[in-house]
Amino acid sequence: MYPGAIAAVTPDKPAVIMAGSGRVVTYRELDEESNRLAHLFRAAGLRPGDHIAFMLANHPLFLAVAWAAHRSGLYYTPISSRLQTGELAYIVNNCGARVFVSSADLAGVATSITAATPGVELRLMLDGTAEGFESYEEAVAKQPVTPIDDECQGADMLYSSGTTGRPKGVKLAATHGSLTDPGMLFKLVQALFAPAADSVYLSPAPLYHAAPLRYCLTFQRLGATVVAMERFDAEEYLRLVERYGATHSQLVPTMFIKMLKLPPETLAKYDISSLKYAIHAAAPCPVPVKEQMIDWWGPIIHEYYAGTEGNGFLYVNSQDWLRHKGTVGRSLLGVVHICDEDGNDLPPGEHGTIYFENGGAFQYHGDPGKTRSAQDPLGRGWTTLGDIGHLDEEGFLYLTDRRSYMIISGGVNIYPQEAENVLSVHPKVADVAVFGVPDEEMGEQVKAVVEPLSMAEAGPELEAELIAYCRERLAHYKCPKTVDFRAELPRHPTGKLYKRLLRDEYWPARG
Repeated sequence: MYPGAIAAVTPDKPAVIMAGSGRVVTYRELDEESNRLAHLFRAAGLRPGDHIAFMLANHPLFLAVAWAAHRSGLYYTPISSRLQTGELAYIVNNCGARVFVSSADLAGVATSITAATPGVELRLMLDGTAEGFESYEEAVAKQPVTPIDDECQGADMLYSSGTTGRPKGVKLAATHGSLTDPGMLFKLVQALFAPAADSVYLSPAPLYHAAPLRYCLTFQRLGATVVAMERFDAEEYLRLVERYGATHSQLVPTMFIKMLKLPPETLAKYDISSLKYAIHAAAPCPVPVKEQMIDWWGPIIHEYYAGTEGNGFLYVNSQDWLRHKGTVGRSLLGVVHICDEDGNDLPPGEHGTIYFENGGAFQYHGDPGKTRSAQDPLGRGWTTLGDIGHLDEEGFLYLTDRRSYMIISGGVNIYPQEAENVLSVHPKVADVAVFGVPDEEMGEQVKAVVEPLSMAEAGPELEAELIAYCRERLAHYKCPKTVDFRAELPRHPTGKLYKRLLRDEYWPARG
């Protein structure tokens, strides 16, 4: 149920395999490494409830650092390795980190925040040293490999990726209880996806994101092997499934789209029959994309809808999805309500803000205003992630879009996700973002920014083709009036689109 228990039984079994380098971390190494670092935390004066932060790419010891904090009863914040000085310093200060861990490949940005983060008492660097940092390897080598005397459960405190302003720290309640109590996520994963000690979990996303981190730790509680990709590549993913006999994996829809756009001969090249559970979440999946994935992989595709906040959990398997195409599932944790702007419940079929009743409790760290904004206006204790959707008569939820992305054109509400779903499957489109831009007469008009498969095709002809393609499938008012082209869209490796960065370019005078 935690690395020490697994190491006692199968010490030489791989806990982590890095897909690119092939480096293996065994369960003995994972257990001993996390114990040494836990002792170092205690020696530095940290006690249950204190906080650490670490900024690492997908590093072989990433999960060992997380386990060390978790076994010490600490709050731990993994930070995106893509952040720059100001963003990084904000999170380290906001979370109250007393220890900050990074690596030599990120030394430039890691050292740039030293003066701006005076609350950090200990700075550790993997794979080298830099000014203001101690060598991680030398510091932990002095510590015992046995567990600390007061082991207890900690909790992650993850930050949103800042798509709509300053990142928010999501603080869940840490019980500081026994390490053998795995919590609600473990029970859901065990019930839905049947993980076991002989499972191989292929993780293609950055480990600092909520789902990859939490699912990797969950599979390691059972003694499974985690294969971590340093970065996602569509064909390499298929090769890894075959090479390691992956049984479980979690993806996002953009990964599906990239694989489906590989040549047919490439898709047929790899044996992926070992894969029994392909789990996806994090972003809406266009219906045609999921249909093609189920046709290709069979009914092993499982979807859930949840957030870092842990206030609800919906789930749907392939069979139910085919009967309710477009749904993100029915609730397994929390009662779902669809509400109007005043907080009143809406009947099935009507679109409104999605709230969860009796879900997990959370707060946005140090920001009571943001915490209140996620609660229902009638004070019933319901909470929202800010999404819009509707329920059908059987209780299946369908997402419409993020509330913050809604376009109001001539007084009509337009949800850009509909046009994005249509354009994303066009054979000449690699990626797409749809949002509102200023319009003197209508207030806003619909704009698409497209990353074409070939920039050589970008131009008026492709623009006209894409607009016509969308209008054949959607009401004209929902379709873009104009299309701009970019060589690459600002998308997070987890699949989340930084739409705010694009929108801001078109709204300079209005902030």
